[in-house]
Amino acid sequence: MDAALFLEAFHFLRPLWLALLPVILVLWWSVRRSARARGLRAEGIAPHLRQALTVGRGGAGRLRPVDGVALTLALAALGAAGPTWSRVPDPFAAQSAPAVVVLAVTPSMEAGDIAPSRLERGKQKIRDFLDLRAGARTALVAYAGTAHVVVPMTEDPGVMVPYLAGLSPDIMPAVGAAAADALALAEALLAEEADGGVGGILFVTDGIDPADVPALGESGQAVSVLAMLPDGARDRGIDALGLPVVPVTPDDADIRRIDALLNAAYTRAQLEDGDQPWEDRAHWLAWPAAALLLLWFRRGWTMRWTALAALAVACGLPGAARADGLVDWFLTPDQQGRLAYENRDFGRAAELFVDPLWRGYALYRHGQYEDAVTVLDRVETAEAAFIQGMAHIKSRGYRDGVRSFETAVARDPDFPGAAENLEQARRIVEYVEDLREAEDTGEDAGIGADEVVLDNEAGRGTETQMEVPEEGDGPGLMSTEQWMNTVDTRTGDFLRIRFAIEDAARVSNPVAADGGGEEGTE
Repeated sequence: MDAALFLEAFHFLRPLWLALLPVILVLWWSVRRSARARGLRAEGIAPHLRQALTVGRGGAGRLRPVDGVALTLALAALGAAGPTWSRVPDPFAAQSAPAVVVLAVTPSMEAGDIAPSRLERGKQKIRDFLDLRAGARTALVAYAGTAHVVVPMTEDPGVMVPYLAGLSPDIMPAVGAAAADALALAEALLAEEADGGVGGILFVTDGIDPADVPALGESGQAVSVLAMLPDGARDRGIDALGLPVVPVTPDDADIRRIDALLNAAYTRAQLEDGDQPWEDRAHWLAWPAAALLLLWFRRGWTMRWTALAALAVACGLPGAARADGLVDWFLTPDQQGRLAYENRDFGRAAELFVDPLWRGYALYRHGQYEDAVTVLDRVETAEAAFIQGMAHIKSRGYRDGVRSFETAVARDPDFPGAAENLEQARRIVEYVEDLREAEDTGEDAGIGADEVVLDNEAGRGTETQMEVPEEGDGPGLMSTEQWMNTVDTRTGDFLRIRFAIEDAARVSNPVAADGGGEEGTE
């Protein structure tokens, strides 16, 4: 969080405790004044002897025991007031800002004034951006005369890389620079995210049509531009945007700047989320207060601290002895798990968490879906059922996912995303069962082969199997994997065909293609 945002968000949860600060200040001043007055009493002593016998003369500015006590009490009062500057992280929302990268795939991007070309350098910057974000949810949109979703939201950057490599101007259905259309697609992708559609949009382009400037400037998302222009080159549309524009650099300074802008905008949006409570940061003040207590071990600084220290130690003793390390003296297992979770070490977090809800969610983020479902069986909340539903869907247990989402809705009908995910899971189950019926060839079961097993609890259709011939048995039938291995199609060819189909569908049914009809919004 940058300094400006920190100052904007900083406040106290329990400000009435701040009323103790003037009291502490008055007590400190009165004790220090009386101590100074006592030190100056030397009636009946000759001036030359008083000067020789007085220790610390002129040392009114020295640290005294009362200084440490007053500062410790002030820190305690500030901690009791509950300083905060951030919201409690929502375990069901991404901790990194979701982002949509919008790449201009136009003939001008093939210029070689930025080696090897503007387009190839832009692709390199996007790969660097993906690496820097360490698996945060990211989507890719490409545009020229038309705009297309290349890869929807994904946490796996490896999925995006081959499609990114296949983008070139010759695969785009139309020539142009429809940045506004690309913006609309990016906003639609962000609107589907579980955290309320808040995120960022990064345009990687060498120019913006002035006609598209109003649309980009009025976007409700955090839009930034990576200008793929050589030093000294300008673009009228980019200059008129009024948005953060980062020039391309030989190193990763541009990408880090964009990531900082994106995270700052995402943090600001989270601060404005009134549904999430503020995170109490009082524990941060415990460390300096504890350090000040060490001064009381100096001779003459005890100030009857022994009884207080004994009481503090008695209250702070752990219930059971632990030998896991020094960190266990200061942080609970759940606090250690939280630190591991925030560092995206989900496996370690799952080992540390004691709270079953957080442990189940860490297991889910680590990909241990079955274990997550088992752990969350102990928690009878809508959140737990929702995570179980997502775990079932990830492991292709679609019917179990439907049941979990039904449980989440039953426990809390207004739980964010539960009703929508329930409907989507039901569609998946219906699709699988329809597919079974459509592929019912009447083949006998039991032919030893690669068997594709999908969720078909309703028993609609039969389990279709494909016989894999043994070596030397002749051509025979091929498995799905063998058939796919025979297909030799470049990613660019696939994207060209897909974009052409989407463009043709848009021309023939513009309302549905633009999301104006019911079918286009699903």
